[in-house]
Amino acid sequence: MENAISIQNITKLYGGLRAVDDFSLEVRSGTIFGLLGPNGAGKTTLIKILTTLMRPTSGSASVEGNDIQANGKEVRRLIGVVPQENNLDRYLTARENLTLHARMHGMRPRDFNPRIDELLELIGLAGRQHDFPDTFSGGMQRRLVVARALVHNPHVLFLDEPTAGLDPQSRRALWDYVQSLRSKMTIFLTTHYMDEAEELCERIVIMDHGRILVDGTSEQLKEAFAHSHIYELEFRADTDRYEELIRSLPFIESFERRGGVFRLSLPGEEYLKPLMDSIGSSDIKKICLQEPSLEEVFLELTGRKVRE
Repeated sequence: MENAISIQNITKLYGGLRAVDDFSLEVRSGTIFGLLGPNGAGKTTLIKILTTLMRPTSGSASVEGNDIQANGKEVRRLIGVVPQENNLDRYLTARENLTLHARMHGMRPRDFNPRIDELLELIGLAGRQHDFPDTFSGGMQRRLVVARALVHNPHVLFLDEPTAGLDPQSRRALWDYVQSLRSKMTIFLTTHYMDEAEELCERIVIMDHGRILVDGTSEQLKEAFAHSHIYELEFRADTDRYEELIRSLPFIESFERRGGVFRLSLPGEEYLKPLMDSIGSSDIKKICLQEPSLEEVFLELTGRKVRE
């Protein structure tokens, strides 16, 4: 099947609030797809709709060709879900958590026991399988939540901010784990980490206020927003004087200083010569053109104001 997920004009209303607003999307089978957006953009609401936890106000969607409302039971059989929170059963051991999930999916012991052995080995918890989740670190619990979602060999895996709150080592371990699943299943990922999206996702959609803003690969999104020429400047001396001088130039679109490094944007490359004429070159230690980052694309589209 060409598309694992198909969404047609999904809308979700909470009173007068449009959490998801006439949202349409196709996700190809066997890809890692990333959905980005600020808090309140509608990401988690959309995942709840696709995983049959919530009914849309209008519109339709299907997973592997199965309508999420008419064939919800079949959709649940085909998907694995990693929610934002570590919702493990604290009164069951690591292995018992996986066993319970397997039984809920109607698997028989002869099928699920080898699968659980494989997953526990893969996530590095084989030696802790008889311990309770409360004795695990946050990273270990997160890996166990992912393993639980994979017990029944889902066709589509939903990861809702899977590395939130993890230390860098645990994040990297989970990235490696997700990448090992590439092409074995379709992965639908939401995240607030731009580096995570760039590392893992073959295609990225940025949404806000329930709607799609842009859609493409990381490189395509950055290229589309490379309309400003961003330069980094570093001086050997007199940095305060140069900061005052640069800030006074009328053609500087934006300016930021981090220690002794200046980051500024120009309307076009033709403004580089007037900049150099103004500041001279005797004290310049470094000057380089910077491409926009995915984070800068995200902030330009969704704004820089902190949201609740």
